[in-house]
Amino acid sequence: MPKHSTTSIASKFQNLKSHDQGALVAYLTGGDPKPKIFLNNVVALAEGGADIIEIGIPFSDPIADGPVIQSSSQRSLAHGTTPRIVLEECREISGIYPEIPLVILTYYNPVLAIGLDHFMRKARDSGVSGVVVPDLPVEESGDYRAAAFKNGVDTIFLTAPNTSETRLVKIIRNSTGFLYLVSLFGVTGPRDSLSELAVSSVKHVKNLSGRLPIAAGFGISRPEHVSALMKSGADGAIVGSALVRLVNENLGDPEETVEALKRKTMDLKAATRRNS
Repeated sequence: MPKHSTTSIASKFQNLKSHDQGALVAYLTGGDPKPKIFLNNVVALAEGGADIIEIGIPFSDPIADGPVIQSSSQRSLAHGTTPRIVLEECREISGIYPEIPLVILTYYNPVLAIGLDHFMRKARDSGVSGVVVPDLPVEESGDYRAAAFKNGVDTIFLTAPNTSETRLVKIIRNSTGFLYLVSLFGVTGPRDSLSELAVSSVKHVKNLSGRLPIAAGFGISRPEHVSALMKSGADGAIVGSALVRLVNENLGDPEETVEALKRKTMDLKAATRRNS
């Protein structure tokens, strides 16, 4: 059973905590809308203050994703983006921003197709600190966790508001880096307000998680959502659809996409400062 080792993700959370901040985890779909534009968009997230950057490997059947991220996945796949291309993009990003941990979000089929050990080795060599696999249950993750642990890659599991306490404890015990708390029922997508369920879920999970950081995602789209999560005890906020939506809305104007992403990221990051 892996211990919560001090990786770049753990170090990032520790450093932010010492400065009375939470982590902003910013998501974009790899290769979307085109490789060069994607890299410029990631630079915008970094310059806007994202603490951790999460990059999705586009998948044809993304069961956890709502229409905003689904459309970005379809666009990326149409341009020929593969898991290997996303890992190459990660290598480029980590070369520019070695201080920003990179997290890959992928479904399990692409990992199996490449091979567990080979995928984790490639991820590590590309500067990836952790991997999230939404469709991999903790009960069936033994070989996967062993390959990740061997290659020094964090295993980031998801937990939901309706996860039983027994299972939640098992997920926490087998997670490294941080725990991804799904803060609502349903798929990803920006929401107008943060639910009471999100706040109560953070408080409940935080009581059980020990030193493992908790980052909440799904439906987090506004600075006030981030601020509310920080007040409820979350260590980080994960924002995806609200950022991908800016890419969707400005497909004809890549420069405006960069400006919009940077502005949005700056606003979200400001809300992670607990004394703000």
